[in-house]
Amino acid sequence: MFSQPHITERGTGDGILFRALLDYLHQHKSMGPVIYPILAFTLLYIQAIILSRFIAQHRMMNRPTYLPGMAYLLITSLFQEWNYFTAPLLVNTFLLFVLSALFRIYNQPEARGTIFNIGLALGLASFFYFPAITFIGWILLALMVMRPFRLNEWVLCLLGVTAPFYFYAVYLFIVGGLNWDNLLPPLTVHLPSLKQSAWMAGSVFLLTVPFLIGSYYVQDNLRKMLIQVRKGWSLVLLYLLVAILVPFVNNSDSFANWVMAAVPFAAFHGCTYLYSGFRIVPILFFWATVAFIIGFQYWGPGW
Repeated sequence: MFSQPHITERGTGDGILFRALLDYLHQHKSMGPVIYPILAFTLLYIQAIILSRFIAQHRMMNRPTYLPGMAYLLITSLFQEWNYFTAPLLVNTFLLFVLSALFRIYNQPEARGTIFNIGLALGLASFFYFPAITFIGWILLALMVMRPFRLNEWVLCLLGVTAPFYFYAVYLFIVGGLNWDNLLPPLTVHLPSLKQSAWMAGSVFLLTVPFLIGSYYVQDNLRKMLIQVRKGWSLVLLYLLVAILVPFVNNSDSFANWVMAAVPFAAFHGCTYLYSGFRIVPILFFWATVAFIIGFQYWGPGW
């Protein structure tokens, strides 16, 4: 990751803010190309800590643990594109904030400010990676799960999403560049064309099997969970479904856009490592994943 740093270039779905950030990094080359893996590793590590803290704070598991954060760092090492400094990786930070805020609105008497901030965070995220705007569907479904339907709260959330676009439209009007193409980039949906290999199959296997095991343990422990925690796991599952579909929007034919699914995957992987009755199973999965990652880096096509 650091010996052969990947220099990030503009992608098809990159927003105006991420493109401006890349232009700044390309113009100021004092640190050289190593700045890109440094930024990527910093984001990954911070996101792993936020995820572990979020799960412990909301008692998603029966005891505090760093296993979800560890699983997140393992999962993001299965594909080399998930260790690049990209707009979807940056958007993961916004989505973690949104996920935490959605938990807080459960049984909160006055949640209008939080709901507006949720929409505002998604609106800002779309200025880094525009296809992230499709997560509005996840947020609206989450509001249905976590709170009784109130039209004013839905409208307030949508106002939060559109607020950044309003101020950007004002800016474009002042500088004389206001048009729909500048304000709202086009969205296209198509199937990605990914290069198949045995290494990719191995990564998918190590990503999917622990997720299925973790899903079983979550389902098995639902009766022991509080209602809020049950609803929370429903949000995480909805998050995963939307994150898997988003890369089909403005696809760049790479795995980079799928990094947004790493957060919910890591939550379920953490349950596999924690709840497994046969302790040899999580140990085998952990060391098999570590061995695969090392082999993928040094003898496979990755990195």
